[in-house]
Amino acid sequence: MNIQDTNRQLTLETLRELVASGEIDTVVVAITDALGRLQGKRCGARSFLEDVLDHGAEGCNYLLAVDVEMNTVNGYAMSSWETGYGDMVMKPDLATLRRVPWLEGTAMVQCDVLWTDGSPVVASPRQVLKAQLERLEKLGYRAHIGTELEFIMFDDSYSQAWDKGYTGLSPATQYNVDYSLLATSRLEPVIRSIRNNMEAAGLVVESSKGECNLGQQEITFRYDEALAACDKHSFYKNGAKEIADQHGKSITFMSKFNEREGNSCHIHISLTDLDGKPVLPGDGEHGFSPVMERFIGGQLAALRELSYFLAPNINSYKRYVEGSFAPTAIAWGLDNRSCALRVVGHGAGLRTENRVGGGDVNPYLAAAALVAAVIHGLENDVQMPAITRGNAYDSDAERLPTTLRDARALLAESSIARKAFGDDVVDHYVHAAGVELTAFESAITDWERVRGFERL
Repeated sequence: MNIQDTNRQLTLETLRELVASGEIDTVVVAITDALGRLQGKRCGARSFLEDVLDHGAEGCNYLLAVDVEMNTVNGYAMSSWETGYGDMVMKPDLATLRRVPWLEGTAMVQCDVLWTDGSPVVASPRQVLKAQLERLEKLGYRAHIGTELEFIMFDDSYSQAWDKGYTGLSPATQYNVDYSLLATSRLEPVIRSIRNNMEAAGLVVESSKGECNLGQQEITFRYDEALAACDKHSFYKNGAKEIADQHGKSITFMSKFNEREGNSCHIHISLTDLDGKPVLPGDGEHGFSPVMERFIGGQLAALRELSYFLAPNINSYKRYVEGSFAPTAIAWGLDNRSCALRVVGHGAGLRTENRVGGGDVNPYLAAAALVAAVIHGLENDVQMPAITRGNAYDSDAERLPTTLRDARALLAESSIARKAFGDDVVDHYVHAAGVELTAFESAITDWERVRGFERL
């Protein structure tokens, strides 16, 4: 097989040929769960083509109703002993079919999640986003997204990190390597492997670079239509961990691993009409169209109520530190990194960069929240607030919530969220936030032991 064949996304026809030749023997059938993780099954390639392709693969409905430890949790409407923990169906979307080049003989397809009667599981993250994109299309627009995902790399393997209790790990760099070419060369065997494997899977890598924290890196990919961008984000995040593991390294996408700089996931978003024509540039102030003004106004107006979808964990909120390049002020500015919403680009490239999300975001839920906020702005003619010039950290702009508890309360009472997503979806994720809070508040931390063991 030539290089051109291996460096593109798979078609069903090509998959059939590769299975017949023995080059592909396994197809991973994957969904993204409520926590943003890829879950699913490895299917024999022939069985995938003969059975799963048309009918889907079954999985227990607790996959969308567990905590991070995979414990089943009471209180979810979709999944319980009362309802028998039945099956749901992982229905392949062939637009996501691609090789997994770092695993021998393997392809992957990402799936929609359906009930056994064929109806969508509305709280499934991919279905949440698809529903918002359908609402947006009814207004005559399509959303395009690019995610910028940061991580920290360690010289310890995942097994070693586990054995150490994730303390005393060795970061892959010893000092701030932001934009450094010299220091990042020593990480290049792993980073190059990630870049090249993603290219071989059909993703388009824009660049990689060092970041501020020790061992911190960022790899960025070309923007795409919103659903495809989130599919690729999930594929990349899972794959980067697997590739690092193959090199005896580990990486974390935790929003805040230590007291230094956190891992962000900036989300660039723009709109076109249904013919692909950009609708954000115009003749107004700053080169904005009326759509762009509502686009900004809606995002800012909904940001507090929908912040859970951009910061879904206890740890997420520890990233919001004044003067840290993580936003605290709900404000917008032109190329202003102190604001939650940074406007960049011009002409067809005009867009907003939402800087609120951390590396732990579920991309589908984060994108769905941004699209829902945009729809809110468009449908309600939400006016764009005044531009923030200078340091937004010193402004009197409204602030993001600072705890998961506050974000959960805002989501639970949000009329914007309930109109956009429906009660079933909102209640599902309000409960998920409650599960996380209960687990955290019952845990005894190292911080408590250090402070209290002897001295209290």
